[in-house]
Amino acid sequence: MKPKTIIILILVVLTVIVILQNTEMVALQVLFWKIIMSQIIFISFLLLVGFIMGFLVATLVRR
Repeated sequence: MKPKTIIILILVVLTVIVILQNTEMVALQVLFWKIIMSQIIFISFLLLVGFIMGFLVATLVRR
């Protein structure tokens, strides 16, 4: 396997481990809203937002 593939697999496994260990409910307060959700959903959402933002920045920098 290529080194890049191995690094990506390791990062995916570590991410899944961290997500599965955080199953508690957390409260998030943004301005006037209070949202109560599982940390699994919150961490997954933030991870997805981070990937999308990184992809957009990388795409804009290439142009």
